[in-house]
Amino acid sequence: MQEHDDSPDDKLREILAGSRRIAVLGASAHRDRPSYEVPAYLARHGYEIVPVNPRYAGEELHGGTVLASLSAISERIDIVDVFRRSEDVDGHVEEILAMRPRPGAVWLQLGIRNDAAARAMRAHGIAVVQDRCTKIEHRRLLARPTGAAHR
Repeated sequence: MQEHDDSPDDKLREILAGSRRIAVLGASAHRDRPSYEVPAYLARHGYEIVPVNPRYAGEELHGGTVLASLSAISERIDIVDVFRRSEDVDGHVEEILAMRPRPGAVWLQLGIRNDAAARAMRAHGIAVVQDRCTKIEHRRLLARPTGAAHR
């Protein structure tokens, strides 16, 4: 049974406004992929991006060094932004729960939903957003129009 993601706008706004450091699980170096463009957008809007992808470990991306896994992160993370297939999220739950301190939120990007993983993380006090894009929600809820087109 699928659970509806009933994250109200005020909760999404609270998560985004109260966060500064975002680990991007599945970050890509390919500019044509959402897993590149979304963290690039977030970095342009003041978030510190901690890219995570074993394929690019040691490379620079979005102002940070790409790490091989979430377990390699030594600083506090506010949001783990997930760009992985829905069925792959289960494989990261233990790693997320082992983070110290734990992230305040795990955000499964647009098209990504795993209700069992979400329940497990929520049971440990982590807010979970499913099937929503951080870039779209940031632009909708927090970005201030400047007269120029948003990127």
